[in-house]
Amino acid sequence: AVTPVTHAPRFLILYGSLRERSFSRFLAYEAARLLYEGPWVAERYQAVMDIMLPSLREERAQTYSPFLPIDPRTGVVLQVPVLAHDAKRGTITYEDPETNERFTVPVTGGRCKLQWKPDWAMRWVALGVDYEMAGKDLIDSVKLSGEICRALGGTQPEGFNYELFLDEKGQKISKSKGNGLTIDEWLRYASPESLSLFMYREPKAAKRLYFDVIPRNVDDYQQFLDGYEKQEGKHRLANPVWHIHSGKPPKVDAPISFQMLLTLVSSSNAENADTLWGFIGRYRPGVTPQTHPKLNDAVHYAINYFRDFVLPEKKFRQPTQEERKALLDLRDALSNLSPGATAEEVQDVLYDVGRRPPFLDEKKKAKDGKPGVSLDWFNMLYQVLLGQEKGPRFGSFVAVYGLKNTIDMIDGALARSA
Repeated sequence: AVTPVTHAPRFLILYGSLRERSFSRFLAYEAARLLYEGPWVAERYQAVMDIMLPSLREERAQTYSPFLPIDPRTGVVLQVPVLAHDAKRGTITYEDPETNERFTVPVTGGRCKLQWKPDWAMRWVALGVDYEMAGKDLIDSVKLSGEICRALGGTQPEGFNYELFLDEKGQKISKSKGNGLTIDEWLRYASPESLSLFMYREPKAAKRLYFDVIPRNVDDYQQFLDGYEKQEGKHRLANPVWHIHSGKPPKVDAPISFQMLLTLVSSSNAENADTLWGFIGRYRPGVTPQTHPKLNDAVHYAINYFRDFVLPEKKFRQPTQEERKALLDLRDALSNLSPGATAEEVQDVLYDVGRRPPFLDEKKKAKDGKPGVSLDWFNMLYQVLLGQEKGPRFGSFVAVYGLKNTIDMIDGALARSA
């Protein structure tokens, strides 16, 4: 029999974690080598058939075999009935669908491929897999492969079944439909850690996996990272970054959120990182790509995300007459602030100007007891000034973008709607 490999960690994840991606590729090749060098399944052919046949439709059960021969001329896996098998010699016999010629080939040496459920079980045995996760739609398959695993003399790994991933329309992600988001696509717009966070959270809940969930996961990851330093030991264990970084989360200073970077790119139509770093350097003197390499990565991610998703959908809404008056008053109020006004000072001005119909919200009360302001006021600012539906706290944005730039942006919006 083939000796299982003892590489650690001994686990296979159906859609493997990012940090184990290269290792998982190695496991796949190693599994193939081990599978086809040892006639494990051939020796237990009937046991595997007794497990598989009851799960199949009658028509398919009549011609089913755990093995699929590979055409020696084309390398194509042949979906053909197996006419005979010899467990002692480890061979199967099939008929070429084009020539009707019969061939007897060994199941090892790369001449055959296993059907996926026996293949799954074989990997568990050959690699000594201890743990594997799979989607809830594969629960029955896990049970079946577990039976085969035990029939092969192995021990079924411990497992976990997670909920399905959904596309932007709430439909199940399907490889055949191509309606999903790949690892490489995510990594064009955000860090590996942000994807690890997305995968870690709420595994028992169906999750929408689409491009618009990326910004939130980037900023949430940084918030968890910032919070980790303030937590005591037992609370740290409940923090996702403890698990993402195997108990040793890094200390990363992120003076600007990813959502803020996206808004800066959108407002300035930045085509290169230098433009964004100009805003960042003015807002936080001394912060550079060299002192904050992770922020520099985020800058490039933000530019990619803006070009591919924000820019094509960017539409500036025309303000109503009441909104124009409010924007003019906001422009004048911002003009009266000092160039070094803080985000809080800008936010106070925003609230003061927004306390008017139709944005006044009498049901809400500010901390100072003044009437509240509805979200429609802030939504209008993003829709009219930035051509997007939402964004970061507007006072913080102005503090980074600059008062003069913001006033110019308001003038541009008023000119467009004149």
